Amino acid sequence: MKKFAFSQTEIEGLIIVQPFVSEDLRGSFVKDYSKEVFEANGLEHDLMEVFYTYSKKGVVRALHFQRVKQQPKLVRCVSGKIYDVVVDLRKDSPTFKKWLSFTLTGENTQELLIPKGCGHGYLVLEDSVVSYKCSEKFYGEYDDGILWNDPDIGVDWPTEKVEKVILSEKDMALQSFRQFMDQYQGF
Repeated sequence: MKKFAFSQTEIEGLIIVQPFVSEDLRGSFVKDYSKEVFEANGLEHDLMEVFYTYSKKGVVRALHFQRVKQQPKLVRCVSGKIYDVVVDLRKDSPTFKKWLSFTLTGENTQELLIPKGCGHGYLVLEDSVVSYKCSEKFYGEYDDGILWNDPDIGVDWPTEKVEKVILSEKDMALQSFRQFMDQYQGF
């Protein structure tokens, strides 16, 4: 049995969460969110929406954020395997423009608590289901992002692990980091 555990990363507010997991001969039980446990550990994350993505190997979903009414989110790979990336876009942060990567899988059950002001995305390494537990609603009119392969951010995506990268038209048309800075100067 694994109990909830929380680990701060180099990016302030970006927390690696090990959820409660109990296994027996039937399989396993995972509790990946408890308001009471989060608050007892100094973390506030009130759920507003929960949604899932189903993605094929090679899909890149990145680097997304909401310009207004930003969405802190708790992200977990329910099944499959993803290379998850978080970029600090908070201009006053000591880790501004820093990105960190994590391998999230259905087996390791780890999740990320991603704070406001960060861009988020991932490369799907195996067909996957990813859960988002957001503390703000999704607003299409504020939905935005930065190109997944922007050279100014320089994420080292392990694209050699997939046959081809699959992007949506929306993600192909996202802005560069420089355009983001010209328009918003960071968050």
